[in-house]
Amino acid sequence: MAVRIVCDSTTYLTDRQIADYGIEEVSLSVIWGDRSRQELEITDLKSFYDELRDMKNLPTTSQPSIGQFLEVYRPIADAGDEIISIHLSSGISGTYNSALQAREQLLREGVPDESITVLDSGRAGGGYGVLALAAASKARAGGTHEEVLQAYQAMKDGASFWFAIDTLEYLRRGGRIGALANFVGTAMKIKPILTVTSDGIVPVERVRTEGRVLARMAELAQEALPEGGGYYVQHIQAPDRAQAVVDILESGLGFGPSIELAEIGPVIGAHIGPGLIGVGVCPPGMVY
Repeated sequence: MAVRIVCDSTTYLTDRQIADYGIEEVSLSVIWGDRSRQELEITDLKSFYDELRDMKNLPTTSQPSIGQFLEVYRPIADAGDEIISIHLSSGISGTYNSALQAREQLLREGVPDESITVLDSGRAGGGYGVLALAAASKARAGGTHEEVLQAYQAMKDGASFWFAIDTLEYLRRGGRIGALANFVGTAMKIKPILTVTSDGIVPVERVRTEGRVLARMAELAQEALPEGGGYYVQHIQAPDRAQAVVDILESGLGFGPSIELAEIGPVIGAHIGPGLIGVGVCPPGMVY
């Protein structure tokens, strides 16, 4: 009996990581106009974000259906393996709830309660991806259900993730500005540093210039980096700015990023827009 890790398409892990760690994926969807595509089918990110910049009406996104989860869960259960299904923060998506409903369906079909666990990561982007990696690494090494959950929790307890965005316009147009409106106020030059929790996108602090926001995120990473731990940097169509953060961290820490992550894709990108820079830290032993 093996433990299998199921995630949704918003981990933004690399194709190599997904394959090497045996992670099963369930895709969210992006809907614009009369078009709907699963996120995992959208591979030309430059074209997507170029189109997004010119859209008058932003795309919407859709969580996976219960049926999509069952298509992944059932073969695993039929093989006698256990499932740990880890998902995007419930504060910004209904994906976790869809996974829970699929789990309930499997229980009605006779799958043992203890053989399938569904987790709300409370994170997004790299903050979610590294949790999936920690669980998948322990599962690949033959860990038990409980050991995989312990590895997941150790990463969650020791990891932090922050991000800054180029403009609040996409969040505003998508109706997801929430508490950020009062935090930022009317000062147009304010660049908020944000994070994602189980409550959704929440502010961390305000910075007044573009250059300072990159330096400040690097400082936050250096301050929070656990002894012997590592870090990662992620972006949306901003490789030069991401490299600037890497350069600051390398000069201060003496080493480069510890975890490779893919660029953030269309589901999160449709709500955030191009220009995001994200920085995270992880505990020792979590270097992939």
